[in-house]
Amino acid sequence: MRNLGKYVKKYGILYVVAIAAMVVSILLDAASPQITRHIIDDVIVGGDLSRLKYLLGEHLQVDSRSVHAFIIGEHGDSELAVWSSANVSGVDLNHFCELRGHYNHMEAMERIYTDVRDSAYEIIEKKGATYYGIAMAVRRICESIIRNEHSILPISSLICGHYGLEDVCMGVPTVVGRNGAETVLDIPLNGLEQRKLMASADALRKVLDGIEL
Repeated sequence: MRNLGKYVKKYGILYVVAIAAMVVSILLDAASPQITRHIIDDVIVGGDLSRLKYLLGEHLQVDSRSVHAFIIGEHGDSELAVWSSANVSGVDLNHFCELRGHYNHMEAMERIYTDVRDSAYEIIEKKGATYYGIAMAVRRICESIIRNEHSILPISSLICGHYGLEDVCMGVPTVVGRNGAETVLDIPLNGLEQRKLMASADALRKVLDGIEL
């Protein structure tokens, strides 16, 4: 990974680097000292986030395209759904749930989150890999780059000062355009979500501390 960044810089070309991998945040840490303009593809955007919206749409009997939410953090066991700002076409998620006759919010959120988090294991067990979801994520991100869409996507980005974190790469909402990862966005988090995000960052740092990049 470091060699890739070294060679890209050596030839002085304009570039956007897309990394598609299950451990993309770790790979970004390896590449970031050499690569200064980058877009990092995390399967959160095409996998877990799509699953979250699908399951919420199924639970509420609405089109998943009307569901707006984010999953952030490490792609894996410490990732978190940002429930506090989730909504259905601008209507607060809890309020919309009650409009549809659902009142056990905590129970439903925990069940849906667990299904999303563990779905990759089920897919791998049945198919051997999650490559279709990854391919969809790569396509969506490349579309935003090529068309300079400035779409907001939850990709792995280098965080410097956002969310009270420094020098860590993890999935967060980011403006994506022709220059790659252009702007990391600080979306509102409640206290519990902030603590979970810090714990996710600590989990990534422990992995980094245990390997030689």
